[in-house]
Amino acid sequence: MKATSTVNNFIAIEGNIGAGKTTLCQKLAAEWDARLILEQFDDNPFLPFFYENKERYAFSVELFFMTERHKQLQESLSQIDIFRSVTISDYFFIKTLLFAKNNLSHEEYRLFQRLFQILNTTFPKPDLLVYLHRPIEALLQNIHARGRAYEKDITPDYLLKIQQAYFNYFKNLAQQPILLIDASNADFDQPETLENIKILLQKKYDNGIHRVTL
Repeated sequence: MKATSTVNNFIAIEGNIGAGKTTLCQKLAAEWDARLILEQFDDNPFLPFFYENKERYAFSVELFFMTERHKQLQESLSQIDIFRSVTISDYFFIKTLLFAKNNLSHEEYRLFQRLFQILNTTFPKPDLLVYLHRPIEALLQNIHARGRAYEKDITPDYLLKIQQAYFNYFKNLAQQPILLIDASNADFDQPETLENIKILLQKKYDNGIHRVTL
């Protein structure tokens, strides 16, 4: 049965590469008949080159991601859908800054951060920001299983740095409800697991970090 209402009308689901964000968002959108925003990362022409030569293509790949994410979120969030009260996204704009900090040199990041701050002022904050956590080994298994050629050289160290960037950011985010879901042993194809997640996402949370394990 599809939910008819929730206290969290805009839910952004974040997580490391291979955490299962898109899969979960698609299932939730189908359950709730929600508006779905999925990142179009395959459209980035610099991405395959970035994984081969990070230093040369880091700024290009991050700048393209930022402009495309901004365009997509601005178009999606500025429109009111009278038939769908809930919006589910498999990313939010802050992802842009976290990945850039991990990938760019110090001077490049300073410039990138200025551009980000200008663009970031145009978006409403999610009612609930969710982070899906999986162990690095599980992330690598998922990455290899989906078989994207440009992801084949992603290392455990790279994933660990991204994970730490998220955790550091959450520690300093005081004015936002954040739900950290430990999905280490979760299978989103299991109806019971999906139902438990739906219950969690329909709750009202105070600002700050809230941790749960599936």
